[in-house]
Amino acid sequence: MKMNSTKTAVVTGASGGIGRASAEALARAGFTVFGTSRKASNGPDGVTMLVCDVTDGEAVAALVSTVLSKTGRIDLLVNNAGIGMLGGAEEFSMAQVQALFDVNLFGVIRMTNAVLPSMRQQGEGRIVNIGSILGLVPAPYSAHYSAVKHALEGYSESLDHEVRAFNIRVSVIEPGFVRTVFDQNGIEPDSLLKEYDQARAGFKALLADVMPKADRPEMVADAVVKAATDARPRRRYTVGKAARQVSLLRRFAPAELFDKTLRKQFRLPV
Repeated sequence: MKMNSTKTAVVTGASGGIGRASAEALARAGFTVFGTSRKASNGPDGVTMLVCDVTDGEAVAALVSTVLSKTGRIDLLVNNAGIGMLGGAEEFSMAQVQALFDVNLFGVIRMTNAVLPSMRQQGEGRIVNIGSILGLVPAPYSAHYSAVKHALEGYSESLDHEVRAFNIRVSVIEPGFVRTVFDQNGIEPDSLLKEYDQARAGFKALLADVMPKADRPEMVADAVVKAATDARPRRRYTVGKAARQVSLLRRFAPAELFDKTLRKQFRLPV
């Protein structure tokens, strides 16, 4: 899809995975794209990479100021920067949980608050948050990650109602398993407990089976472009066959059936 007018997009966490694929897709769609990463990195063709740590309010403000000085406007913000966390809920320290929320939720809020004034002034804008199917359903050994994605869902939908009067829309992208190194770059528990060793090993084996067959980042990127360009953007874009099936099952299946199905999927005793 090619756009005739030039619009400016900012994509956080654009050095790899979903962020990089989204930045590339938006550039092909005609956007002037600025990607961010915590450390200096080479971005895809057609994307200007800038350094920004979304946990640093001053860095976020400087990033937005830089982009506005170059283009005069920000039409689209894609909040993709994030980290993972895999393990038993009680194995993580409070400092680790706070670090997860600081990137995956508060980083989104910092970036959003920084771009909203200019979007309101120009009378339009789009904000696209990369969520997860874990924002709709639970997953064992992902309690804190699931919690932050559930929070992102509530924040995004509430914000969409607030800013729609300014012709600004907010959407959440909900992928399932995606073929990236995201699961390998997460926070490891501070205190591994032997009681979870067997179950943790089983879950990691499940990931090893699933990830090679998971959806490609480009599928998520296509949904990002749709959310950015649809005349009537949806609040949620569920990506991939598996994620859509899980979403439907969560909505319509009896609670007991859903519980058994989920435990079977994650190789837990039913």
